[in-house]
Amino acid sequence: MQEKADWIVRKLAEVRDLKRRQMEQAIDWREGATFPYLGQPVRLSLGPPPAQPDGGCSRPPCWVVSPGESVLYLGLPPQAQTAQVRDAVQSWLMRQARAHFTERLDHFAAQAGVRWTALTLSGARTRWGSASADGRIRLNWRLMHLKPALIDYVVVHELSHLKVMNHSPSFWDAVGRVMPDYSTLRKELREHALNSEL
Repeated sequence: MQEKADWIVRKLAEVRDLKRRQMEQAIDWREGATFPYLGQPVRLSLGPPPAQPDGGCSRPPCWVVSPGESVLYLGLPPQAQTAQVRDAVQSWLMRQARAHFTERLDHFAAQAGVRWTALTLSGARTRWGSASADGRIRLNWRLMHLKPALIDYVVVHELSHLKVMNHSPSFWDAVGRVMPDYSTLRKELREHALNSEL
């Protein structure tokens, strides 16, 4: 144990840091709360969306981006319970995730020279994604909290597993052919905890 003392102390510090980041990410699900979406803060409004000049986004949930602010209108009553607000946001995020991930999988599969067959959304607390040899891709919907470049890294990572089902040098070569700056994104992704609050 003495030989591994530095390693143990370092790992304990990492766990404490992870828990601290998770606590900082805790969201109070009510009017005016903010949550991250594609790396940017989005403010919650329980009420209905304002009238849109172009007639778009008239039914909640409705995401409205204006200069300097991004708001998700949920169309819930003012007395909505915390769980109801959280569940409405999660449901919206999952719909957004399916559309975003499908588009990115199609985009990068062509570049990687692979074919994916199915997408499943995951709520795993420990993994951002996984891939099966038959082309099935599983991606964590919580990726939608991160900036698009990090989502793209996870997508490319999983698509590369359709060529190489391990983390050998051949695998990392496959990732690098599609995303040359993957190592920077990989390091950045490690700083993001899977948030148990969402």
